[in-house]
Amino acid sequence: MAALLVKGRSVAVKLLEVLLMLAMALLVIDVVWGVFTRYVLEKPSSWTEELARFLLIWTSLLGGALAFHAKGHLGVDYFVQKFHPEVRKLAEMFSHLVVLFFGVSVFVIGGTQIVRDALVVEQTTPALGWKMGYVYLVLPISGIFMCLFTLDNLVTAFRSPVTSEEGVARG
Repeated sequence: MAALLVKGRSVAVKLLEVLLMLAMALLVIDVVWGVFTRYVLEKPSSWTEELARFLLIWTSLLGGALAFHAKGHLGVDYFVQKFHPEVRKLAEMFSHLVVLFFGVSVFVIGGTQIVRDALVVEQTTPALGWKMGYVYLVLPISGIFMCLFTLDNLVTAFRSPVTSEEGVARG
């Protein structure tokens, strides 16, 4: 069972990495095209700015989920490191539970509601004419990734032994 979870996690990470690489490549192409049409052709493209904004939103949220997996997110643990090792482990587990609650309530549930509402009212983007619900879809998608990675970190923290030198051993 554990091997299946590890395999599922690595597939999710690879999928996220590929999606982010594609989005970043498309963002670069879009911005270069926008600059080219504005300054070389002297006829700015009407859709490049909007697409760049949406791609930046998607890469930020999905990249944040990936950074969370890699434990590259912002964390200030100066005071936590002063605690007893067992308290540090409890603080780490508590922080994972808070992130899980936030991910489920705000990103997954709230994001799904925003997507549904935008699709119901048929809200569209001005330049591209896309349904805004599809743009907002990044909220529940990134929330699902964040929750999966948080659950993985929580299980790792729970199973890791408490050491006196480093606090909680990292997996």
